[in-house]
Amino acid sequence: MNAQIYFIEGQFSIIHVPLPLYSALLQPILQILLPHGGPTGGDEPEGLLDGLSMDNKHGFLNISVTPIECSIVCHTSWARNVFEPVIERLPSESSKQVSISQDAYIVFSVSSAGMEAGQRVMDLTAPLAMAGIPIFFITTYYTDFILVPSKDRSTVGKALLDRGFEFSENDSAYVAPTSLTHLRNNSHQSQNPPSTPPPTNVAELQIRTFSQLRKRNVTPFVEPDLHLVQCSGKEILQDSFGYGNGNPNGSSPSSWLDKLDPKLYLALVSALTQQPRFLSVTLATDDAPSLLLDKSLLWIFGSSIAGDTDCDLVPIFLDLVDLPLESTGIVCGVAGQLVDEMRCLGGMDGEGMNELGYLSTARAGAVVLSCEGASRALDCLAPLLAKTEG
Repeated sequence: MNAQIYFIEGQFSIIHVPLPLYSALLQPILQILLPHGGPTGGDEPEGLLDGLSMDNKHGFLNISVTPIECSIVCHTSWARNVFEPVIERLPSESSKQVSISQDAYIVFSVSSAGMEAGQRVMDLTAPLAMAGIPIFFITTYYTDFILVPSKDRSTVGKALLDRGFEFSENDSAYVAPTSLTHLRNNSHQSQNPPSTPPPTNVAELQIRTFSQLRKRNVTPFVEPDLHLVQCSGKEILQDSFGYGNGNPNGSSPSSWLDKLDPKLYLALVSALTQQPRFLSVTLATDDAPSLLLDKSLLWIFGSSIAGDTDCDLVPIFLDLVDLPLESTGIVCGVAGQLVDEMRCLGGMDGEGMNELGYLSTARAGAVVLSCEGASRALDCLAPLLAKTEG
């Protein structure tokens, strides 16, 4: 089936918070989770409401707490007006450890029902990696999201066109009519080319990726007894006037809370205040909230979430703290190698392929697979990342 790709309006920042400083940044984290835009002319700082829809929904927001870091992707106005003041008040040594990306990013969403997850990651990331564009990739319950530097927007468009994507009715969307499994052995150079030429094919890209990871001593690992579930928050029912079921009389809503599921957001606040072992929540205008969370947190959420909560997903972590943000090809190189290797082993066909996901955070990455798939993936990655003697 066709993949619909849409740019989300706005520019976004990526924030890295070391886990020892998580509690010091909890207040701004909760503040962006619970946007409270009031009527025009309120007390909000100028620009704070940028990135919110008319009904105060985020165009895009991701908050991820993992065993490596806390990572936030939010509209640049929220990074500037909510996070920066708190960071500036931290002791000097602590403030230096928290980082907000210097580059602004754009986000585009990918709706690709019917495509194998593993191949979908490859189809979407390979054209951009081959063009030398650094990306962040986030798999959610409904949609995949890709972040690229704002300065590369025109290059992204050309790279997608060169690989068989087509413009749809509006300029912000692309349509991929066919699978891009067989990539042509040509490459597109960005307007500001990287220091080394982009790879000419996916095989070369994978070689470069693992060479870079070996040089930085990146070792894949899993956390003992950490099992995840991918699920969704439930949609608030809308009445004939468009207001949530928190206001059954159909009169104007008294609060922005009328448009949210209070049980879900109370559970999210409860989980985040505990500094969870793993929790990733993604909010986007056109989707219900999407969660990837430690199964031990399910009791907090109760009936406020939907999805297959019996499944067991295992994240394989890659600590990329020593790699520059502008590194390219990591997602495509790692995911592509896993798809190739595990297909050869007969472990990534059928349901196995549909369970592959990827979560990019500020300074790390996580490949998310079934328990069996994760075990096989580690067997595949270990020799590829082992340093050779001599």
